Amino acid sequence: MTWQDDAGRDLVRSFGDRMALFVRGEGAYLWDADDRRYLDFLAGIAVNSLGHAHPAFVEAIAGQAATLAHVSNYFATLPQLELAGRLKRLSGTGDSGRVYFGNSGAEANEAAFKLARLHGGTERPRILALTDAFHGRTMGTLALTGKPHMQEPFLPMTPGVEFIDSTIEALEAALDERVSALFVEPIKGEAGVIDLPDGYLRAARELTERHGVLLILDEIQTGAGRTGEWFAFQHAGITPDAITVAKGIGGGFPIGALITFGAASDLFYPGTHGSTFGGNALGTAVSSAVLAEIEREDLVRNAAERGEQLRAAIAAIDTTLIDGCRGQGLLIGIGLRHPLAKAVVAAAQEHGLIINAPNEQTIRLVPALNIGDVEIDEFISLFTAALHTVEHALLLDATPTEDVPAGAVLSDRRESE
Repeated sequence: MTWQDDAGRDLVRSFGDRMALFVRGEGAYLWDADDRRYLDFLAGIAVNSLGHAHPAFVEAIAGQAATLAHVSNYFATLPQLELAGRLKRLSGTGDSGRVYFGNSGAEANEAAFKLARLHGGTERPRILALTDAFHGRTMGTLALTGKPHMQEPFLPMTPGVEFIDSTIEALEAALDERVSALFVEPIKGEAGVIDLPDGYLRAARELTERHGVLLILDEIQTGAGRTGEWFAFQHAGITPDAITVAKGIGGGFPIGALITFGAASDLFYPGTHGSTFGGNALGTAVSSAVLAEIEREDLVRNAAERGEQLRAAIAAIDTTLIDGCRGQGLLIGIGLRHPLAKAVVAAAQEHGLIINAPNEQTIRLVPALNIGDVEIDEFISLFTAALHTVEHALLLDATPTEDVPAGAVLSDRRESE
């Protein structure tokens, strides 16, 4: 029996086949069960902000676990209060802000969904979200996720959510006094690292204020310094009514949060929401230590600078496959000319590089925020080798036609394997 047999027998199939069995990590590197080393430019899908086994992360877990891990939300703990204050400061909520803690991004968005309902009541039954958005897989957050193929097996969805195109014109046409909230990802990560149109967040803030609508930003993938600001909305110079955060704020420990601004902070009242484990002392201590390390090492600036460095290096690769880059900071989407993303990911893994394909024509890079020259140089070498492997395979594949490029044939073959 192999580990693949064990996984196939014992784990639910919702994730498909696991691509490798990793046993340890250090910094930007992972090692599999055969002790082969990989450069990790996925970082747990934008989770491992400090990389693997960072001393600040390890020490925070060990130190807090030795004192107090969990007491429930009937009581407060010092780590919980420290993290709430830190998140308020970093997001700029001011004294009026409040923080609700959960265990994941989906839980943070569930809380935000409830916030929208509390604001709207029966007078404002409509909630707007963007087509091709992703906000989670729970029944509530799936209703906010603008991907019909994901919703279809679980219909009917929670009612009231309407999806609009990601344009200012569509937003202007959809907003009225019956809308309670607008949910927006500043960059649509799961859609392929898709940037919003220039000026979209500023226009959304102006229009939602005009109509009394909450502007709720999903910063689960874009937060914690990933885009070169602490939160992506700060690039636009606006103040939302609420943001949801998770992933990178825990550095590998499961934690999520809803952060409210201004009047939205007074919508929840006792009994309207809760979580047994949310905001426990262990999780909040680890998150606070991770965010403190990001501050101490100025990794927000590093994300901005290394993102530019990566984009320039990618643009210089001699390849016919790449069709530009999207995103900000260290949230990078590499567009491909043909639906070859899965083939490129597979080839990259063969060369010792971990990357991700959110769709058939996009490669997503979300490495640790503390990467430097050594990791970037190695990435370019391995990624170039992977691209050339795919290009070579194309020459051996079927001749491209106008309707079916050779890349599609290769991608289908790799997927079936």
